[in-house]
Amino acid sequence: MATNNIFVNLPVKDLNRTMEFFSKVGFEFNPQFTNEQAACLVISENIYAMLLTEEFFQSFIQSTKKEIADATKHTEVIVALSAESREEVNVLVNRALEAGATHYNEPVDHGFMYSWSFQDPDGHLWEIVYMDQNHIQQ
Repeated sequence: MATNNIFVNLPVKDLNRTMEFFSKVGFEFNPQFTNEQAACLVISENIYAMLLTEEFFQSFIQSTKKEIADATKHTEVIVALSAESREEVNVLVNRALEAGATHYNEPVDHGFMYSWSFQDPDGHLWEIVYMDQNHIQQ
């Protein structure tokens, strides 16, 4: 099975606040898929996070009869993004912290792999990871 894009749907309490946060971190939004209910966060050419107001998100899951998880109290997902260097990991996480994110955990250094995580204003966990490709066995 081949797919072309990934869209991660995340519920948010305050769409404007969330958009402002991710803009400060350095991300952009696709205006074609952004309105008062949703914002399309562009992570890369084929990876997007759809930031949906809780009410709009609920309309997607109403047939499941499940509640929206409170990401400040429960872990529903960890969004892991790759970085091109350790420095890029640090820059991105520091930008997030300066923009209002909270620490999730301290940097983890395995030598060939380095990661650091933060929680966005809605409590969603984001992990930024650098892996030295020279250490991956072919």
